[in-house]
Amino acid sequence: MQRALSLAEKGIGYTSPNPMVGCVIVSDDGNIIGEGYHERFGHPHAEVNAVNSVDDKDRLINATVYVTLEPCSHFGKTPPCADMLAALPVSRIVIAMEDPSDKVKGNGIVKLKKNGKKVDVGILKNEAEKLNEKWLHYIEFGRPFITLKIAQSADGYIAAPNGDSKWITCEESRALVHKWRSEDDAVMIGRNTALHDNPSLTVRLAEGRQPKRVVIDGPFELPRNLNLFTDQFEEKTIILTYNREKSESEADPMLKMFQSNYFRGEIIIVDESNGHIRLKQAMTKLADSGITSLLVEGGQQLSTALLRKGLVDRLQLFIAPKLLGGGSRSIFGLGIRRMEDIVPFKNYTWQQIGRDMLLTSDL
Repeated sequence: MQRALSLAEKGIGYTSPNPMVGCVIVSDDGNIIGEGYHERFGHPHAEVNAVNSVDDKDRLINATVYVTLEPCSHFGKTPPCADMLAALPVSRIVIAMEDPSDKVKGNGIVKLKKNGKKVDVGILKNEAEKLNEKWLHYIEFGRPFITLKIAQSADGYIAAPNGDSKWITCEESRALVHKWRSEDDAVMIGRNTALHDNPSLTVRLAEGRQPKRVVIDGPFELPRNLNLFTDQFEEKTIILTYNREKSESEADPMLKMFQSNYFRGEIIIVDESNGHIRLKQAMTKLADSGITSLLVEGGQQLSTALLRKGLVDRLQLFIAPKLLGGGSRSIFGLGIRRMEDIVPFKNYTWQQIGRDMLLTSDL
C-alpha cells in the first residue's frame, strides 16, 4: 500500500477534480505483477493502468489488488473500476480508504463483495487521507482548499512604502512557491496586486503544469494589457467580478468577433457586498468550475478579508531576515482587540528555506 501511495502522488496537479489514486497488484506467490496510477483527469484510472501493466493475465488468478481509494462504481469519464475488478479472477482487494463522494460512498466495496471478493479497508488510511486532503475538503465543504501564502520581512511588511515587493524572500522560497502553483488547481490574487505587480502567476522555477489564474476585479476595470490577459496562458485566467453589465458585454460572442483583443479566459459573476465581491459565493462558484485547491498570493486586503471570513485552510508564511520599517503590512484589521481573543496556531511547523523561515499552519 505504501508503494501504491507513492505512485498516486505522481498524479499531483494533473488529476483534479478527481483524486490521486495508486494501485499495485500482487500475485498469489507474493510478487508485484502490476502497478499504475491515475495520471491525468479523463484518462484511465489507477486500477485500469495497473491491470494493463500485467504481462501474463493468468497471474491475476487469486491475486491481491492494493488501491489507495475505493474503486469507483459509476460511469464518468471512464467505466466503473469496481465492475472491472469484480470481473477479474483476483481474490482480494485491499483499500486504504472509502470514497466519500456521493457517487461512490461504499458502493464500490459493496459491488466487490457481492462478486465474491474479499475486501479489506483501512490499511494506511491516515496516509491516504493526507495525500488527498485538499480533494476531501472540496468534497466535504463544496469549496476549494485555500492556502494563503504570505512573504514578509521580519518586521511584518510585504511591500515598501513605494509599493515595491520584489524580492522580500530568497530564490529558494520563490522556487518552492512555483512548485505549489504546479500542484494546486489555481492561483488567486486581488486587483491591487494585479495592478501594482502585473504578475504572470506561471510555473517557471519548478517543473509541473501551469495552474489556472484567478484575479478578483469587482468593478471589471483592470487594464487589458496586463500579463494575465495577454500572455500565452490567457485562456487559463478567470476574472471574478460583480459588474454584470460590463462583463456580460465583453463575454458576448458577437462582440468578440469585432474586437481584436477580446478576453479568451473565463468570467465568473458573483454578488456585490460593500463594493467587493462576496468571497464565500466566489469560492463556491470556483468549486463548481472544478477548482478543488487554491493558492492565494494576494496583498494585505485580500489576505485579511479571507482570514476574517474564515476561508483560509492553511497558512504558508515566509519570514525573510530583513527589515523594512514601513510600507504595507501583511495583515491588518482582523477585528481582534484583546489578547484573550487571540487565535493561536495549531499543528504548525517551522522550516528553513534558504535564508528564510517558513511557518506552516492549518487554520
